[in-house]
Amino acid sequence: MATLTPPTLTFRICSHTALNGRIAFHFPRSLTSSFNHRLRLPLSMAASTDSTSQAPSGYANSDDIDVSKLIQAHQEKAARLSPAEEIRTLLDQSVRGTLSTFSRSFEGYPSGSFVDFACDADGTPILAVSSLAEHAKNLETNPKCSLLVAKEPEDRGTLVVTLHGDAVAVSEEDRPAVRAAYLSKHPNAFWVDFGDFNFVYIKPRVIRYVSGIATASLGSGELSGEEYMAAQVDPIAQFAKPVTSHMNRDHAEDTKNIVRHWTSIPVDSAIMLDLDSLGFNVKADYRGTSFKLRVPFPRRAENRKDVKTLVVEMLEAAKPQV
Repeated sequence: MATLTPPTLTFRICSHTALNGRIAFHFPRSLTSSFNHRLRLPLSMAASTDSTSQAPSGYANSDDIDVSKLIQAHQEKAARLSPAEEIRTLLDQSVRGTLSTFSRSFEGYPSGSFVDFACDADGTPILAVSSLAEHAKNLETNPKCSLLVAKEPEDRGTLVVTLHGDAVAVSEEDRPAVRAAYLSKHPNAFWVDFGDFNFVYIKPRVIRYVSGIATASLGSGELSGEEYMAAQVDPIAQFAKPVTSHMNRDHAEDTKNIVRHWTSIPVDSAIMLDLDSLGFNVKADYRGTSFKLRVPFPRRAENRKDVKTLVVEMLEAAKPQV
């Protein structure tokens, strides 16, 4: 099975006027050309995939439909969280990343460490650091550091966030609350009470984000520490794992039909990857080629029950009308 490499799917930050500050996908020319020889769908076949789906008017007079253009048109207007909300939510749900410090042993060179972390209520990352660790010694000399987190580490086209900040020791007064926040993400981390371990904040200064590599145009951007901390964690994202697992296990055909109807893009299969208040993301397949799609909800989901209601509504709308 041929699979598009993830770098062809990248984020582009559109203007606030155009997309209300939301992230959209950008499809470079290389992606369009890579689809052309494989993903062209006769109009008769497009009509048969879903009786309620309509091809975009721009393709109505064509002999066939360029699916890559359908994908591009859909992704550019699909509602999603703002960059600050998406990044804030990603870090809140993440538990592991790469810490970069200035090496004390090799002056002028960066030193990387794989670390566990948790975020406190305002999004500040918390580390449990042993005084014996090399990165602890580095931070004592120079507190400037960065924490890199990837949404899907195995996907080269995934959202990657680098939080630049300053390491600050947690005070004894704050230690109980910080310890509780850390253990809520790492319940088996009994070693945090060992004598050589201390908690450290990484106070956010600047956050850089990028999605995709080796493409003609990288989707990237920057947030100040204040913008990052002012953003809210999406309240629905916490339910992504149970909801997507249930849908993929028990309702794969329903997901496919929802995607076909609500995106007007032909797919042979679709699996849910994650979801938030404004919609969900899927990995779809068409004629042996895989790609990701954003599927917006008809309205914002307010709670987990509302997610179920919206999915049922979307499925009902996707059913052929008698």
